Amino acid sequence: MRIVLLGAPGSGKGTQAQRLQAKYGVPQVSSGDLLRDSVARGTELGRKAKAVMDAGQLVSDDIVLGLIRDRLRKPDAARGFILDGFPRNIDQANSLNGLLKELGQPIDTVLLLDVRRETLMQRLAGRRTCPTCGSVYNIHSMPPGANTCSKDGAQLYQRPDDKEDVVAKRLEVYQTQTQPLIDHYAKLGQLRVVAGEGALEEVFERMEAAALAKAVPAERVKVTARKVKSAAAKKKAPIKKAPVKKAATKKAAVKKAAVKKAKARRKPARKTAAKRTVRRKTAQRAVAKKKTKARRR
Repeated sequence: MRIVLLGAPGSGKGTQAQRLQAKYGVPQVSSGDLLRDSVARGTELGRKAKAVMDAGQLVSDDIVLGLIRDRLRKPDAARGFILDGFPRNIDQANSLNGLLKELGQPIDTVLLLDVRRETLMQRLAGRRTCPTCGSVYNIHSMPPGANTCSKDGAQLYQRPDDKEDVVAKRLEVYQTQTQPLIDHYAKLGQLRVVAGEGALEEVFERMEAAALAKAVPAERVKVTARKVKSAAAKKKAPIKKAPVKKAATKKAAVKKAAVKKAKARRKPARKTAAKRTVRRKTAQRAVAKKKTKARRR
């Protein structure tokens, strides 16, 4: 099970990835978690990433790919992995594809959690966090007026990146960056779209079914499309009548003319026979009358 997980902020891909990880024993590999962990441990790549971030710049793809390479070489990733947060664009997808080929671990499936924008806004802008234990709540599912953590009673707060205007911007950036990536994987025949709304268990069942479904290679998709097109063309094509040879046509015409002449000859013969019959019957009636008169006398 080697999966790339796509989904907008708030789609729930992190939650579902953890469920897949727990059931199938494959690690969830988050590029963000890898960066934070690498920086915290002070690894060589972590130090490079920290220097870039401290300068206010974006971490290069080379650094992120290096972190992913190191993570996928660990024993627990031998049976598969769930990539979350990377790639984010087609260039990264191509670089990732090269890395996975190098490791002999090509992608099986790309799962896209599809959630409506209205639902995403509700999930993100309605999110509240406990500053003490980190528990996350949502005002749309909490009792009216409740604004404290049920575990420790701390006052909940809204993270700056969960404010409505920031959420709208995040979704806009996601749409701009990720839509070409979705089209890219769709053309390769690797994309599986999963409806991401509903109960967590229902969404997980859809995720699981899509993850285990066999992906169709792009080559087979193209061949299938050609076969369908060819079959449709044959179905619409008019049925052609077999050409009739001239010799056969001429012979048939001669035979038809002969039959017509024979019928023409028979007609007079039939008329003559009919006249003879009438004359004979008329003569017979005349004789019968004469005999009747003779008896009366």
